[in-house]
Amino acid sequence: MSDELVSLRPVVEGDLPLLERFSTDPEAVGPFGWQGWADPGRWRREWTESGFLGDAGGRLLVVRGADVLGFVAWRKIVTSRTSYCWNVGINLFAEVRGQGFGTRAQLLLVRYLFAHTQVARVEAATEVDNVAEQRALEKVGFTPEGVARAYLFRAGRWRDVVFYSLLRDELPLDDEESTTR
Repeated sequence: MSDELVSLRPVVEGDLPLLERFSTDPEAVGPFGWQGWADPGRWRREWTESGFLGDAGGRLLVVRGADVLGFVAWRKIVTSRTSYCWNVGINLFAEVRGQGFGTRAQLLLVRYLFAHTQVARVEAATEVDNVAEQRALEKVGFTPEGVARAYLFRAGRWRDVVFYSLLRDELPLDDEESTTR
């Protein structure tokens, strides 16, 4: 999946040191992405097991040309015995935020998931203070659904998050429609 600004592509082994920065460098991921020190070896283990692509979810790199900007991820949320939706997220390196790359990457991911899976719903959540991500989700076409109180623990306290959803029949038909919201 690609467009003029960014592309999504699978992770290759040579990308693993960049991804490890998300576990070892608080400055690289910014305040909303930093969840504390984590095992950097988990990236290699998960890549070895599945290449970050599986039936329950995955990760793709967000790239612009040869530059890795971050990654998008999705995971299966079982909603009933016979149904599921995807929960999506993004993490970009701090130095590339605020340039529209995240909005475009999330639109590409949603298009990919609707094109290659049968889900009717894609959802996302972000902290109430992460106004930039809320704007990005709304530009893609996501609708805010409500606030979940004390949902996420980060930086010593519980945080509220805003939940968003985008239904298959709400997906913007073209780039013009999705970027003018």
